Amino acid sequence: MTYFLSEDEFARYSKLIYDESGIYFSESNRTILESRLKERLRKQDIETISDYYALINSDKDEMKAFLDSVTTNLTRFFRNTSHFQTLEYFVLPHLIEYKQSRNNSLLRIWSAGCSTGEEPYSIAMVAKNLLPPNMRVEIIASDLSLRALMTAKEGFYPESRLKGVPEIYLRKYFSRKGDGYVISEDIRNLVNFDYHNLKFPSGQQNLDLVFCRNVIIYFDEAAQKAVIEKFWDAMGSHSFLFIGHSESLFGMNTSFEFVKTDWACIYRKFKD
Repeated sequence: MTYFLSEDEFARYSKLIYDESGIYFSESNRTILESRLKERLRKQDIETISDYYALINSDKDEMKAFLDSVTTNLTRFFRNTSHFQTLEYFVLPHLIEYKQSRNNSLLRIWSAGCSTGEEPYSIAMVAKNLLPPNMRVEIIASDLSLRALMTAKEGFYPESRLKGVPEIYLRKYFSRKGDGYVISEDIRNLVNFDYHNLKFPSGQQNLDLVFCRNVIIYFDEAAQKAVIEKFWDAMGSHSFLFIGHSESLFGMNTSFEFVKTDWACIYRKFKD
C-alpha cells in the first residue's frame, strides 16, 4: 500500500475537501491529510489513494466518514472564560429583556461546530441558571463529525475532561458514573444534536444567538464569508454571534456590528 500523496493527488483531495466542507488544506497540512487517508484506507482495506478517491465519490456515507476524519475536535467545558462571562453578564440579560418586552418566551441558540458537546452543554448550564421560569431555551448543536456527535449525545465525560467546570455547576448538573461524570437529563434535554455541514444552509431561522468558535479559522476567505452570510440569514433581528478569539470579521464585507464588552469582543445583528 502507498499513502504518499503526489502533487496531483494532494491537489485533488484538497479541492474535494474544500468543495465538500469549505475546509482549506494548505501544503503545511499535507502530512495530516496523508495520515487520515492512511487510516481510512486501512479501515476499508483499499490498496491505493486513487481507489479510495473513487470510493468516496460514489459512497455518501464514506464521504461523511472521510470528512469526519480530517476535522479537528478540540474543545472543553467553558472554553474561553471571557466568552462565558460575556454570555452571562451581557448577552443573556439583554436577550431576556428583549424577549420579555415582546412576550416571546423562547430563546433559540445554535452551537455550530459543537464537537463532543462541551460548548452547548456549557451554554445550557448558564442559560438554565439565568432564564426566568416563564422562558425556555432551545439549543441546536451541530458538527461535521459523527463520532464527536455520538460522544456529545451520550453526555458522559472522563473526570479529566471536566477541568474548568465551575463547582456550582458540577454539583448541580453532573453525577458520578464509573470513572467519569454524566450530565443531568435536565441539561441534556435542552440540547438537540444533529449532523450539519457548514458548507450548506442550515434551515434555521430566527436564531437569537450563534456560537461558532475556532471553526472558520480552517476556511479560506471565500468560505468564511459564505458561512458568515448563512449565519446572518439564520439569525433573528436582535441577535448575537460569538466566533473564536483568533478569528475576526475585520475586512469582511458583512452587516454584523462589532461589539466590545467588558469581557470579550462579539458581533451582533440589529435590524430594528
